[in-house]
Amino acid sequence: MTTSIFSRTLSFLLLCLLALAGRAQTLTQTLRGTVTDASQGRPLAGASVQLLNANTGTITDEQGRFRLTNVPVGRQQLSVSFVGYEPMIINEVLVESGKEQVLDIQLQPGVQQLGEATAIGTRTDRTISAEYITTEQVLRFPASYLDPARLATAYAGVVNAYDGTNNISVRGNSPNSLIWRLEGVEIVNPNHQSNAGTIGDRPTAAGGGVNMLSAQLLGTTRFLTGAFTPEYGNTVGGVMDMSLRPGNNERHEFIAQAGLIGLDLAGEGPISKQKGSSYLVNYRYSFTGLLGAMGISFGGEDIRFQDLSFNLTFPNRKGGRLTVFGVAGNSSNDFVAKATEEQEEDKDRNNISFTTRMAAGGLTLTQPLGTRLLWKTALVLSANNSSREQSFPGDTRFRANYENDDQNGTRYTLTTSLNYRINGRNSVKAGIYVTRAENSLGLWRADRPMLTSSSITPLFTSSLAGWMIQPYVNYQWLPADNLTINAGLFYNSFTYNKSQSLEPRASVRWELLPGKAVTLAYGLHSQQQLPQVYLSNNRKLTTPGSLLYDNQSLGFTKAHHLVLGYTHQFGPDSYGKIEAYSQMLFDVPVSQLPGRTFSALNVMEAYVNEPLVNAGKGRNRGIELTFQKYLAKTYYLLASGSVYDSQYQATDGVWRDTRFNGKFTSNLTAGKEWTRSRENRSRIWGLNGRLTYAGGFRDRTIDLTASRQLSTTVYTSDDFNVQLPAYFRTDVRIYWKKSKTRYSRTLSLDLQNLTGAQNAAYSYFDAYQGKVVKKYQLSLIPILNYRWEF
Repeated sequence: MTTSIFSRTLSFLLLCLLALAGRAQTLTQTLRGTVTDASQGRPLAGASVQLLNANTGTITDEQGRFRLTNVPVGRQQLSVSFVGYEPMIINEVLVESGKEQVLDIQLQPGVQQLGEATAIGTRTDRTISAEYITTEQVLRFPASYLDPARLATAYAGVVNAYDGTNNISVRGNSPNSLIWRLEGVEIVNPNHQSNAGTIGDRPTAAGGGVNMLSAQLLGTTRFLTGAFTPEYGNTVGGVMDMSLRPGNNERHEFIAQAGLIGLDLAGEGPISKQKGSSYLVNYRYSFTGLLGAMGISFGGEDIRFQDLSFNLTFPNRKGGRLTVFGVAGNSSNDFVAKATEEQEEDKDRNNISFTTRMAAGGLTLTQPLGTRLLWKTALVLSANNSSREQSFPGDTRFRANYENDDQNGTRYTLTTSLNYRINGRNSVKAGIYVTRAENSLGLWRADRPMLTSSSITPLFTSSLAGWMIQPYVNYQWLPADNLTINAGLFYNSFTYNKSQSLEPRASVRWELLPGKAVTLAYGLHSQQQLPQVYLSNNRKLTTPGSLLYDNQSLGFTKAHHLVLGYTHQFGPDSYGKIEAYSQMLFDVPVSQLPGRTFSALNVMEAYVNEPLVNAGKGRNRGIELTFQKYLAKTYYLLASGSVYDSQYQATDGVWRDTRFNGKFTSNLTAGKEWTRSRENRSRIWGLNGRLTYAGGFRDRTIDLTASRQLSTTVYTSDDFNVQLPAYFRTDVRIYWKKSKTRYSRTLSLDLQNLTGAQNAAYSYFDAYQGKVVKKYQLSLIPILNYRWEF
C-alpha cells in the first residue's frame, strides 16, 4: 500500500514538473528567406543555411527558399554558403515573437570551391568606400532619429552640418553634393523640413529634419563615400542608396509606434499566398503636429508633417520580381510674430510660413534570363515643392517688408541594365539612365509700408528643363582566386546646356591572406550645379527681359577621386579598415568679379547673385580609420575617426579653407544587452552610447557697420576664415524589449546631447538687437518611443 501511494505521488509530481516545463518553454519564431546569386538574381537551390548560436540549419529548396522554425527569440548569427560562391555570415539578426524575420540573402560568386571551414566576411560585395546600414541598426543606434543618414555620421569621414537635420558632409564636401537614390534611381530631396538648420531659412537640396521614408519600410541602405562604381553618377560627394523591403508574403503583421518623432502605423502581408505576392504600407503623423492641433508649440513654432508610403511585390515563376512603390508627404513650419512688448530678437517680429511637399513612385522589374543574364529595369518619378512666406507686421521701428520664395523640382527616370556572367572569372554589366529634369525658382519681395499686388517686385523667376542621358558599363575580372579587378566608364550629359563628361572608373582588390585585403580605386566624377546656381542672374528691372549676366551655360563640377585602403577581418563579427583618399575638384563655378572669392563648393541654401565661371578648384584629402564589431555575444562597438583637409581656390589662385573644413572627426558608439527569458516571456534590456568629438566648421566675418546700415547680415568677404570651436556631444539610448507569444514591445528613451553641450552653429546680425548673435545647435533632447509588433 505504502509503495503504491509513493508511486502515485511521484507520478503526480513528475506530471506537475512537466506541465511547468511546458509553461516555461523558450519563446520561438520562424526565420526564413531566400538565397540568390548577387549578380544574376537567380535562386540558389541547395545552399547551406546554418544558425550558429543554436547549431542547427537547413538547405534551400529549388526556389532558393529556406525556413528555420522554432528559432529562439533574441540575437542570432546566420552562416550561408554554396559551392562556387563566397560564404557569408549575417550578424545582428534580431528574432522577435511578434514578427517573422524574413531575409533576402545574396551571395557573390567566387572562383574557389569554398567549404564550410573557409573564413568568411560580413560584406555583400567588393565595393570600396561603402557601408551597409540596416533597419535594425537604425532602430538600435542612439541619436538616429530612425534615419539612415543620421546613423551614417557614426562612420569615418561623415559629419552632420547641424544637429537638427540629416544634412551631412562627406569627406569635406558640401551636403548638397550627396545624392539620394530610391530603388537604384536618383530622386529629389526626400526629406521633411528641408530648411531646418540653415542660416537663410531656405530649402537645401539633399537634407532636412526628418526622412519621409519611415524606417518601417526600409531594407538595407547602401552608403557610399567616394570612388564610385560606374553605375553611380552625378555626384562628387556621397550616395545614400535606399531600398524598400518586401512585405511578409505568408501572414499579416502590424507595427504601431508612437514617440516624439511621430505616430507610425504599418501593415504588411500576403496579397496572394499562392503566388507569393505581398504588400507593405506605412502612415506617419508627427507628434509635434498632434501637439500643435492642441495649441502647443515649440519655441513659438507650429511644426507638422505626415507621410504615406507603400511597397507591393509580385514575384513570377521564372525567378523575377515586379515591385510597385510610392511615398508622399508634406510638412509645415509656422511662426507667428510676437507682440511688441514680448519681442526679444529679430525673428520675433516676423510671420514665417514654410511648407514642403514631396512625392515619389514607380515600378521595378528584375528578371533572370537564363543562367547567365540578369535584366533590371525601373521607371521612377519624383517631385517636390517648397514655399516660404515671410512678412514683417507694421512696426514703427522697422520698415514693413514681405518676401515669398517658391522652389520646384521634378525628375522622371527610366533605367535599364543587363548583367552578363561570361564565366566564373569574367562578367560585364551595362545600363543607361534617361532622366527628364525640371526646376523652377521664384523670389518676390516688397519694401513698401502698404502691401499690394503692385508693390511686390519679382527679384527673379526662372526655370530650367533638360534630359540627362547617362549610359555606363563595368567589366569585372578575377584573374586569380584572391584578386578582383573592375574597370568601366560612365557618361554624364545634360541637354539643358549641352554639358557632358566621359568618366573612367577602376578598382583593384587584392586579398593578401584570408580576411586581409588591399584595395585601390580611382574615378572621375561629375555633378550638375544647383538650380539656384544655374538660374542666378541679375535682371535690369527697368528693362524687362534684359540680363546683366547669365549663369545658365555653366558646366559640371568634376573631380578625380583616388582611394587606397586596407581591410582586416578579425573574425566573423568584426573588422578594421583604413582608407586614405585624395579628391581633386575642378571646373568649379567661382565668381568672375574682381576681388570676389565666392565658390559653389561652399553653397548650402543661399541664392547666387553674381556672374560665375567654371574656373575654380577644390581639394579634399584625408585618412580614415574604422573598427566595427557587430552585435554578438551581447555587445557591439563602432569606432571611427578621420583627419582631413578641405580647401578651394577661386580665380585669384589662392587656396582657402572651405566652409566644411573641420579638420578632424571621431566617434565611438557602443552598446550592451542583457537578456532574461522565463514563462513564455523574453526580456532584453539595452544600453547604448555614442561620443562625438569633431573640429568645428567655418564661418565668415560679419561687417557690423554695414549690417547695421542695411538691417541685415553683411559679410566682409566670402572667405570662411572663422574657425568655430570643436564640437562635442554625448548621446545615450536605453531600451527595454519584451516578447510574448503573439507580440513584442519595445520602450526606448533617447537622450540626445546628454550633457547639453553648446555647440556653435553660425553667427548672424540681429537687426532687433543691433548686434552679432551666435546661434547654437540643439541642447538636450529626450525622445521617448514605444513600439508594438504583432
